[in-house]
Amino acid sequence: MSTPDLSGANWRKSSFSGETGACVEVADGFPGLLPVRDSKDPQGPCLLFTPDAWAAFITAVRAGEFRVRH
Repeated sequence: MSTPDLSGANWRKSSFSGETGACVEVADGFPGLLPVRDSKDPQGPCLLFTPDAWAAFITAVRAGEFRVRH
């Protein structure tokens, strides 16, 4: 798989981003891929997910699989 050109991507913040600014951004318009990046580091690295992988990740987050235990 070749890396898509994301220079013209239209990024949108997660609906769960709060006042802290600690959130992710996703870009639509890349068939078969969902680019994701850290909103605090827009020039930094980007992760590419397939729609199925992203859906599985979101399902796991909603199920609490990534909660930090103190």
